Amino acid sequence: MTQGLRQYAVVTGAYWSFTVTDGALRMLVLLHLHELGRSALEIASLFLFYEVFGVVTNFLGGYIGSRFGLKSTLVGGLSLQIAALAMMVVDPSRLTIPWVMISQSLSGVAKDLTKMSSKSLVKLVLPEDDDHRLMKWVAVLTGSKN
Repeated sequence: MTQGLRQYAVVTGAYWSFTVTDGALRMLVLLHLHELGRSALEIASLFLFYEVFGVVTNFLGGYIGSRFGLKSTLVGGLSLQIAALAMMVVDPSRLTIPWVMISQSLSGVAKDLTKMSSKSLVKLVLPEDDDHRLMKWVAVLTGSKN
């Protein structure tokens, strides 16, 4: 196995792991809030923090990646996701709305750091003039989660 393919496999595995935990976290939050009797609109509005912090991360992610490297943004994203998951492993009576929103915010940042790092690393692994393979590898990386 070539070095580039090995790196791609590691990043893809990390991305898949992230995707599973991200979906699980959102589902746990959704079910918990439903159990508390929140309406669909209230629940949807709480997920805005997840998206807003993701957008902010997209604006800053390129700078962070170029300054500290893609490995640091990938590890940082995965670490933030672990922290967001750990926040949900408390007594259910402590799962207040602000607590859940902070967890979702961390998860939103983690999502975009991980996604940016994964897609960018694929570009670094392939030869510069191979756009067809680049699109194919990115499609496999991101489409495989579905």
